[in-house]
Amino acid sequence: MGKQTSSMSEIDYYEALGVARSATTEDVKKAYRQLALKWHPDKNPGDETAERRFKEIAEAFEVLGDPEKRELYDRYGHAGLKSRGYTGSSFTNVEDIFTHFSEIFEGSVFESFFGGGRRRGGGSTAGGDLRAQIELTLEEICQGVEKTIEIRRLVRCEHCDATGSRTRAKPGKCSTCKGYGQVESVQGFFSIRRACPRCHGEGTMVTDPCTQCRGEGRHPGRAEVVVQVPAGVSEGVQLRISGEGDAGMRGGPAGDVYCLVRERKHELFQREGDDIVFEVPISFADAALGARIEVPTLRGKADVSIPPGTYSGDILKLRGQGLPSLQSRGVGSLLVRITVETPRKLTPRMRELFEELRKAELEAPLPARNGFFEKIKNYLKGH
Repeated sequence: MGKQTSSMSEIDYYEALGVARSATTEDVKKAYRQLALKWHPDKNPGDETAERRFKEIAEAFEVLGDPEKRELYDRYGHAGLKSRGYTGSSFTNVEDIFTHFSEIFEGSVFESFFGGGRRRGGGSTAGGDLRAQIELTLEEICQGVEKTIEIRRLVRCEHCDATGSRTRAKPGKCSTCKGYGQVESVQGFFSIRRACPRCHGEGTMVTDPCTQCRGEGRHPGRAEVVVQVPAGVSEGVQLRISGEGDAGMRGGPAGDVYCLVRERKHELFQREGDDIVFEVPISFADAALGARIEVPTLRGKADVSIPPGTYSGDILKLRGQGLPSLQSRGVGSLLVRITVETPRKLTPRMRELFEELRKAELEAPLPARNGFFEKIKNYLKGH
């Protein structure tokens, strides 16, 4: 069975593995190995609880065994993981878990007890993960969007039903390694094991390779992949699309696609976290007397009241007009940053009015200006 998307179970990952929050990476690995041995479905046949626990501890280790995911989980919980596109483990069977964590089981008692991970199931192996990019506008990030991208990937061979065999027969045991995937050679006092050169460590071989895929059960192709982009994503977030990577060899589970989010530069707005910044130039008259203006938002239009006496650089906040937050249910603000524009060319009438204004300002109570010149005057007197 291939990978399928599943929702995050929101279990406590530390409780699932029975470790403290201060546990080291080695402590986490050790706990996972012990619990995997205890709850493995092969050791608990027909026990649905065991299978559920086995998948839960695999999901817990997928997070706590990854430093980046663990840091997000420690700081923000499951919401932090969701903000980076992780929506829960996609494991649907034991083979999938073995493939993903093969380095944890390799060479261990666990591997020998259950027959290993990658070579179970007749030589099938998991497909590789793929990388892609997707460019989004702020409007798309605000609402969330569904995008379709085209990728090159290894696709399942329909000619042989992904078996790799022309007659769709199951792979036979390798005659060189007798199905173990390894051969042993003796050099003096040492015994050295290495991957079987005939079956490349798989333990099985296709005796009648398919003419279309040459025995792999897959071949190069193209595919369209649908990406569900949640509202509020940001530049650099990776969205995982489970089971849409390269097809596995001879029917193995497919890999994933990791889609990197890029933000397209907006002609009006700048993003600051969940807030959106919009710069508005106004005249001296509007800054002094106040005004009402209409500004664009990501959702339409909004009226803004500029209070009298507004300074250049003042920010007027419109709550709820920013971007949705991935880490909470909140919504950012639209920050209207005011710039008071100085006219470079004056008409005769404007010059006349500004001269009158300058004379009036000498008599007007302007605390900042008057206080500034008073400080200069006192400084010069002291020298």
